[in-house]
Amino acid sequence: MSPRAIAAAAVVFSAVIAMPLPAQDTTAGRPTAVMISGPDVGRRAPAFRLPWANKEGAGPADQPYDLALDRGKTVVLAFFPRDFTNGCTAEMKTFAEQYDSLFGPEVVVVGISTDSLATHTRFAASLDLPFRLLSDPRQEVARRYASHDRSGYMRRTVYVVGPDGRVRYRNIRFNALDPTHYAELGAAVRRSRGG
Repeated sequence: MSPRAIAAAAVVFSAVIAMPLPAQDTTAGRPTAVMISGPDVGRRAPAFRLPWANKEGAGPADQPYDLALDRGKTVVLAFFPRDFTNGCTAEMKTFAEQYDSLFGPEVVVVGISTDSLATHTRFAASLDLPFRLLSDPRQEVARRYASHDRSGYMRRTVYVVGPDGRVRYRNIRFNALDPTHYAELGAAVRRSRGG
């Protein structure tokens, strides 16, 4: 290879190396990693309070949903990207249609996304959802549950919190179109309920 060709290749190579990668913080100039964490199975579920809505409307501003108040019950936390999108509609519709077989009457189910309470109300009414939808617009709770995404929307994750406040099941890559994920979730809920 000629010296001129080597020099040209070096310029191209250094230009490619200098391009910021998606996982880099370009303001600091140092690479950063996106960590997927959140509470592992057996660990205490982080407490939180969030405003909520259901098919009838927004809940009272002075009475947000509080995970700590559901201690003693099995709770399903379903983080999802957005109301009215295909995957989220499929997931929430499946939850509603299979509510009795997946969860049962003693289980508390909440969906959590960045959507507003008004949008949640319309979404819950359109699907006749029998559970509340919580609004986490700044993804503060989502960060603690490995559900935060830099896109501005949440990642689709599902947690089952047992009556003792500990995580009994988590799926940080829940697939809204995969029947085995619903079967695994239903089995985890039954185990948490002692059945």
